[in-house]
Amino acid sequence: MASGWTDGFGLALVGRDVPGHAVGWARTAERAGFGSVWIVEDYYYPGAFALAGAVAAATERITVGLGVVNPYTRHPALLAMEVAGLIGVAPGRIVLGLGTSNRNWIEGDLRIPFKTPLGALRECVEIVRRLLAGERLGYHGQCFDLDNVQLEWVPAARTVPILLGVKGPKALRLAGEIADGVHGAILASAGHVERIRATAAVTRQRGDELTVVAYVPVAVSHHGETARQAVKPLLARYLGVLHGQSIVRDAGYGPEQTQVFADALQRGALASERVTEAMVETLAVAGTPDQCRTALSRLAEAGLDAPIGIVPGALDMAEQLALIGETLVPFWGQLRCR
Repeated sequence: MASGWTDGFGLALVGRDVPGHAVGWARTAERAGFGSVWIVEDYYYPGAFALAGAVAAATERITVGLGVVNPYTRHPALLAMEVAGLIGVAPGRIVLGLGTSNRNWIEGDLRIPFKTPLGALRECVEIVRRLLAGERLGYHGQCFDLDNVQLEWVPAARTVPILLGVKGPKALRLAGEIADGVHGAILASAGHVERIRATAAVTRQRGDELTVVAYVPVAVSHHGETARQAVKPLLARYLGVLHGQSIVRDAGYGPEQTQVFADALQRGALASERVTEAMVETLAVAGTPDQCRTALSRLAEAGLDAPIGIVPGALDMAEQLALIGETLVPFWGQLRCR
């Protein structure tokens, strides 16, 4: 049965409450058969590496993913140092997700120049890989300039899978060229997964298969309506955050359908009541176990290797992990083993 990070069910740890629960939730997910646990580093929330270290030290099998961090607030040399430390704690169980975040946070709030985002990602991937390989590096790129840099301790494995958290066509082509995979953002519908695969394939010249994982709102209940209602605030928020972006259009929702959610966010509110059943169906895995299995089948058919479940905060995490572990984790393993 599939259970590794590349084909197993994953769990996302996100939000202000994560530090007090990360270790317990990760241990519970490991016992429930999850293949991976991912630390989400959203701006001004608790930092990913401290939490990843705690989770890595407290678990034995489950893969720990950074999903995702950026090369602006974390210099590539620092990323290599942090990743090396994590590999030392949990050899073979670390995955690095890289993205560029967004201009408003990096340049607007933090006053860090948001210079050539795709170039920064390309250079960051190369620098991190070469430092983890033990090189003494002189590197002079458009975004990063290093002289005589070498890690004092290099992990024995010397490699770590690197996924790019990207959505646009140019960025997906870059991922196909240089990365081990793509980490899809929340609201990654079957249509978006298909576009990831088709776009990244254009530049894929490496012999290995591109791994595609994605954040997916997940809520399961034997009373299906309870679960479907629980994901609506989460969907409303991200339909507003991602208003007008290609990932939402991939699901069939244009700006005219998502404007109401963007407007609500501007007012500091959520238009949860405007989330339709069709939106729940296409953008989440929610409802009874059978409804969830149907949604997962669509994602698998589209080419998703691993769903990374984001459980709505209104639900009891321990109960959800037990239900997901009982009803969805084995099903996903069966899908991936076909």
